[in-house]
Amino acid sequence: MCAGQVAGGFQTLLYEKRESVAYVTLNRPEALNVYNVKMRDELYEVLGAIRDDPDVNAVVLKGAGDRAFCAGADLSEFLTAPPPAAARRVRWERDVWGLFLSLPQPVVAALHGYVLGSGIEMALCCDLRVASDDARFGLPEVTLGIIPAAGGSQTLPRTIGRAKSLEMLLTNRWIDAREALSAGLVNRVVGRKDLIPTVERLAGQLASLPPPVARAVKEAVSRGASLSLQEGLDMERRLVQRLLSHPAVLQAIGSRLQARAGRFHDPPPL
Repeated sequence: MCAGQVAGGFQTLLYEKRESVAYVTLNRPEALNVYNVKMRDELYEVLGAIRDDPDVNAVVLKGAGDRAFCAGADLSEFLTAPPPAAARRVRWERDVWGLFLSLPQPVVAALHGYVLGSGIEMALCCDLRVASDDARFGLPEVTLGIIPAAGGSQTLPRTIGRAKSLEMLLTNRWIDAREALSAGLVNRVVGRKDLIPTVERLAGQLASLPPPVARAVKEAVSRGASLSLQEGLDMERRLVQRLLSHPAVLQAIGSRLQARAGRFHDPPPL
């Protein structure tokens, strides 16, 4: 797909690729971008295309409208369970969350308004999260007699710790953007009007990295989380060796060293 071209045919998403950054917008603003079965299927299609696109170096995920990034899942659809065999087949064929986590490119989430239930779970599948100062985060599943079904009970504690996660999961306590920043749920908080420009600059910075380097960082951190320190150090060493055998990485290193040497030799300002 050429830069700037928007993929058509989606009912719940907008997809655009500008230069080497892919933009995915949850596009059900009239329903607070609630995650439904159609969105699941369309996200699966888009994320698969992004994963396999060598021209995409970074991804931005955001929500349409002024009120919400994503206010949760459409439980009227997801709680109407199909027969067990069909449910297993659909889950296997449409594992959106596993696909999110398998993306080799860095993914940045732009979070505003309501970030609830599946909204938090989707954001936690991203690598960096920027929130506007009006964002509110919550996991209301327990009040409905269920628990998170898209990984929230696992990804949230790995991000903000056990105690804070249990408080949110058991009591349906919502937190604002500043508390989310303090807890480590988001990386930055900015004013509402600055959210998209900030995320776009960040995505552009990530996209400018040599793709093998950005992907190696993701792999090191993601895989290393389940390894012992020594196993993680061994993996890191192998990743470095792999990078140093990659022509594009060697070229980028040479260019950066040359540019840095030039700066050091510039005469001091008068």
